[in-house]
Amino acid sequence: MSTDTLSSTFAALADPTRRAILARLSEGEATVNELAEPFDISLPAVSKHLKVLEKAGLITRGREAQWRPCQLNAGPLQDAATWIDQYRHIWEGRFDRLDDYLQELKNKQQHENDDNDQ
Repeated sequence: MSTDTLSSTFAALADPTRRAILARLSEGEATVNELAEPFDISLPAVSKHLKVLEKAGLITRGREAQWRPCQLNAGPLQDAATWIDQYRHIWEGRFDRLDDYLQELKNKQQHENDDNDQ
């Protein structure tokens, strides 16, 4: 996986409209018109988003008669997930330390409450 491919994937995912398009395509292929329905933007604007997704390799566009159905290509998403997963141990360690600290505070508070009750 090259950094350029990863950069293209993250750049494409940076836009909420493109993420919504990918979410829709995860349910199955769709035409440009079908993809444009939920958005309050023009068809040319949707087409520009699709070009970004296609350039990043996140979608493919077929040809069936006069329409070009779009399909999700999850490969680049898997590459991004693999890259992100390299850092999972860092945030899991931080959550574990936070959990330990919160438990320590809870125990301390419980101990103080027990002392006050006596």
